[in-house]
Amino acid sequence: MLFRRLVALYFGLWLYGFSMAVMVRAGLGLDPWDVFHQGVARHVPISFGTVTALTGVVVLLLWIPLRQRPGLGTVSNVVVIAVSVDAGLWLLPQWEVLVGRVGAMGAAVVLNALATVLYIGAGMGPGPRDGLMTGLVGRTGLSVRLVRTTIEVTVLVVGWVLGGSVGVGTVVYAFGIGPLIQVLIPVVDRYLPGFRAKPEGEPVAVTA
Repeated sequence: MLFRRLVALYFGLWLYGFSMAVMVRAGLGLDPWDVFHQGVARHVPISFGTVTALTGVVVLLLWIPLRQRPGLGTVSNVVVIAVSVDAGLWLLPQWEVLVGRVGAMGAAVVLNALATVLYIGAGMGPGPRDGLMTGLVGRTGLSVRLVRTTIEVTVLVVGWVLGGSVGVGTVVYAFGIGPLIQVLIPVVDRYLPGFRAKPEGEPVAVTA
């Protein structure tokens, strides 16, 4: 059903942005793209969410020579996640107790995985960063692993140099997000009858 796919898309995108805010407030390190977003935000007078959106727009422009075509989910990704992460940062406190920060970090990774399964499973277009990866793979003939790793390492290093937060959360995200997505795919399929968390022919990706 189209309605169910739209609900999954927008709830997933909103949850993705909120999970990013939880990860920031935990203060134990971010995923590579958010390290980049945070690093840039430290040097410009705009919010974290706005940096996320503007980065998405720039990445979308890179789709043009790669001949990638955006979908509803692609455009929505840029807008909804930016609004959600700023709303989350406004609502959430900065946790001081280490136990609470560790718990928040773990919850953020789980929520991020669930959000990824929902919005990608809606099958309405990849996020800008995922589309960049698949476009480069298609145009260069290089492996997904090599292209993905190169992109992630590049944005991580640039973000770290700019002052983005790298820590144990970065490692937990890097090694935990893939297995969590695999675990959650059948769970979502089971509790959302008629909704396939991984459409045929569409690889599961883990960045916004």
